Amino acid sequence: MTRPAGQAGALAALIREAGGEPLELPAIEIRDLADLAPLRAVAGRLESFDYAIFVSRNAVRKGFALLGRPWPAHLRVATVGAGSREELALQGFADVIAPATRFDSEALLALPEFSDVAGRRIVIFRGEGGRTYLGETLAARGAVVEHAPCYRRVMPEAGRTGLDAAWAHGKVDAILVSSAEGLANLLEMLGSSGAQRLAGTALFVPHERVAGEASRQGLGRVLVAGPADAQVTAALVAYFGGASYN
Repeated sequence: MTRPAGQAGALAALIREAGGEPLELPAIEIRDLADLAPLRAVAGRLESFDYAIFVSRNAVRKGFALLGRPWPAHLRVATVGAGSREELALQGFADVIAPATRFDSEALLALPEFSDVAGRRIVIFRGEGGRTYLGETLAARGAVVEHAPCYRRVMPEAGRTGLDAAWAHGKVDAILVSSAEGLANLLEMLGSSGAQRLAGTALFVPHERVAGEASRQGLGRVLVAGPADAQVTAALVAYFGGASYN
């Protein structure tokens, strides 16, 4: 499992229940921003927005930890994923705009709330940098879009040591990758042998977009499991042919 540290506990528990042995080897590390000025500028004008979109669980956690002010009653909240929707529920939001299936930007953009957004002001809470498709599409539909970066993603410094050890001991039967960035980091962490190692290992990804990136890297054993922990576990059990795949 290559999710950031501390974010794979529930999935690890499900895998153990199914008879597997989860190994947490993060390919992405979440860090605080060096410059909070852009986020603070948005925080001071929250009342001016019609929609706030949180692109990830980290965006919810970091965003609300840094905002430090009451949420405007009229400001509707949206997100792309099941995990971030759960995180918003913990923040007290019951009426969250989110896709019912296929948890990605494309699915969010297909919802009726975002089909006609001309003149609407939308703020997107996300990591520094990241995919631009969501904001660009909303702007093309006439919305006034601003971004509120609230964390940054880096490659873990000690990641390769753990990966090499796991492979050397024959403990890697499948790899779970949650994003295209995580896949790119994983390949870099593995060095020159990375693509070869991954090509011979079942790679489970959440979306077709990540699967497409894996294919462009020459990886052939790619399975789209879905983003939810239960979906990933079910895909693993199905792939390894039974209730126990130890």
